[in-house]
Amino acid sequence: MLDLLFWPFLAILIIAVIHAYLGLHVVKRGVIFVDLAMAQMAALGTTFGFILGLHPNQLPIFFVGLGFTMLGAAIFAILKFEKRQVPQEAIIGITYVVSAAMMLLLLSKLAEGAEHIDNLLVGSILFVTPIEVLKIFLPYLVIGFILTLFHQKFSSLSQAYTESRHLDRKENLLNFLFYVIFGLVVTLSVKIAGIFLVFSFLIIPAVIAKMFTRNFKSEIILATSFSIFGSVTGLWASVILDIPTGASIVVSLGLMLVFASGYKVARN
Repeated sequence: MLDLLFWPFLAILIIAVIHAYLGLHVVKRGVIFVDLAMAQMAALGTTFGFILGLHPNQLPIFFVGLGFTMLGAAIFAILKFEKRQVPQEAIIGITYVVSAAMMLLLLSKLAEGAEHIDNLLVGSILFVTPIEVLKIFLPYLVIGFILTLFHQKFSSLSQAYTESRHLDRKENLLNFLFYVIFGLVVTLSVKIAGIFLVFSFLIIPAVIAKMFTRNFKSEIILATSFSIFGSVTGLWASVILDIPTGASIVVSLGLMLVFASGYKVARN
């Protein structure tokens, strides 16, 4: 069993840190469903490549998915501070539901469509291979360096969201860079973790961490720790109970949020 869980556990460790960091920014910006929409855009791109006959494990289909995700990144970066009456959350919701509907339409006539949808929604992290782990580790290493380099500027941008402050041209370019990085992370992780688990990795640990501290470094440590603990618990339960791994981890993270909320209420 330890041999079976080693590579999934390693993948979780790699994903947890980057997702915890980005999730804290997403929660602070108040664009909670942007990751879900971008994950769905990545899934739509992957589906489009699949329809074109590209192999799911080859590089070309990744770039198709990334292209669709970058389109979402451009939309969300540009529209945030434009003067308009429609809130960004409405645009995010529309993007998600239309992308999901398009994916279902594309797969509706394929015999293997249901299996493809299942993989995109809940992933296959239990069966991740060493090569797949390496494929996310190297890009995430570069992304981690970039996030560290631009941390102060990205934090300033996220603060601007809470203050509804208008951005200048340079800040808009940095905001687009943030969404490009975000889109790349989502595209890389969706194939392994699935849409539901990517959303859970980003949001649930960040929300739990913010219940207990307002210090960003402490938030990252707590969010990463909660993400790893909930993921390992769900992973172990999926093997013992023979249930879908992605769904098991999502439920495990959700239960952690419930217990954390109860503890917070009891303390107050």
